Amino acid sequence: MKHLLKLLDLTPAEIEQILNLGDQMKYNHKHGLSHRTLEGKTLGMIFTKSSTRTRVSFEAGMFQLGGHALFLSGNELQLGRGEPIEHTAHVLSRYVDGIMIRTFKQSDVEELARHASIPVINGLTDVWHPCQVLADLMTIRERLHALDKLKICFVGDGGDNVCNSLIVGALKCGMQVAVASPSGYKPHELVMDFVKSNSKFTLTDNPKEAAADADVVVTDVWTSMGQEDEAALRRKIFADYQVNEKLMQYAKPSAIVLHCLPAHCGEEIDQETFDKHAGVIYDEAENRMHVQKAIMTL
Repeated sequence: MKHLLKLLDLTPAEIEQILNLGDQMKYNHKHGLSHRTLEGKTLGMIFTKSSTRTRVSFEAGMFQLGGHALFLSGNELQLGRGEPIEHTAHVLSRYVDGIMIRTFKQSDVEELARHASIPVINGLTDVWHPCQVLADLMTIRERLHALDKLKICFVGDGGDNVCNSLIVGALKCGMQVAVASPSGYKPHELVMDFVKSNSKFTLTDNPKEAAADADVVVTDVWTSMGQEDEAALRRKIFADYQVNEKLMQYAKPSAIVLHCLPAHCGEEIDQETFDKHAGVIYDEAENRMHVQKAIMTL
């Protein structure tokens, strides 16, 4: 059985398979073609981090596939009262056909998958965001028609869950990857081990250098859930890492901007740049649903 816990676990062929099926799912939805591949199936959705896009995209996607999704708040589950993850995994495996979990610790997702006898999908942790990056790759391919000859640039916190997953996913798809982040905010150690000796990856503290000739520029919020006490400090640290029109002059004229949302315009991205690229950003948000339908189906 295959879980989706992090993109490090997928082969390039498996990523391509997900993207191809996501494209087909989107086509079917847009043209009113039935794609009820999970008729009668139930997805349990565990949330210990609040969400708009993750909840709605999985719930609506499961409905379109003919299945049913159950929202399970961490505050309402016995997990929130100290029940071992192992017990929750065993019990939910008797009730539902798959589990999606959005939480803080990656180790909780890994433990859930170890004990579950059904597929587990990582909806987000502090370290990885695989579904988001698969949606990003789907969007890039939609807009720019290829992946393997493109340069993608991430500007912001190099240890961000989107950045970690983006580096892995983009490199596995043959892209050139450049990350610009302040000193001390480099990607996770597993990512740094993965990129070792890979000539297609660069890490710098200079956003202009990273954005040079980029086809895609990606950013994310400077302050994630659980970091609210550090917000003022992080705004100072990342002040020079905003994606704006001045920075975009270094990218290719045809470059697109991606943001997983929610966006804090005036911080990681300025309002003008967001508005200019809003169409592709909202396509990216929609594609979360279609690529997740592919993940659940597979």
